[in-house]
Amino acid sequence: MAKEESFKVDGENLLKKVKELIKEGNIRKITIKDKGGKEIIVVPLTIGVVGAVLAPVLAAVGAIAALVTECTITVERK
Repeated sequence: MAKEESFKVDGENLLKKVKELIKEGNIRKITIKDKGGKEIIVVPLTIGVVGAVLAPVLAAVGAIAALVTECTITVERK
């Protein structure tokens, strides 16, 4: 059964936190919401997603980080 966990982060730490979560390896999906609760991006992570495939996703997260001051990362774990 999937387990959800949420983290509040500020924009400057968003990319760092997403990278940390991906390295953990037991993540199914990452959802980033603005401080109003609106979904900004949903990133499904399947087994074997690595390196070059993640580059555009991390670039998008970096762009979002530049635009938001505070957001919530919701993580669905396996």
